[in-house]
Amino acid sequence: MNRVYVCSCFGITEKQVKDHADAGACTPRQIASACKAGTDCGGCVRAIQAMLGRGACPRRELLDRKRMPGAADDTGTGAGTGPGTEPGIAPGMAPGIPLPDAA
Repeated sequence: MNRVYVCSCFGITEKQVKDHADAGACTPRQIASACKAGTDCGGCVRAIQAMLGRGACPRRELLDRKRMPGAADDTGTGAGTGPGTEPGIAPGMAPGIPLPDAA
């Protein structure tokens, strides 16, 4: 059996990386979470990136849609929904919640 190692620090093979990608890991960081590849010396990160390529990835597609103007909701207005998404409200700040007084 001929094994091609991608990460020699942890003994991770091409097949293992491909298996993790098939299971839903779309980025080198997600591969690292699954098997530690790329977390020691970092020499294999570019090889992992090349293996993953720019193929279909549900998570990546969601991120790309969020980055597109007007994609925050389905109305095309660009306005999100939920607390803190009203115009003039800072993200993460729900209206009607008082801030503590500064000391």
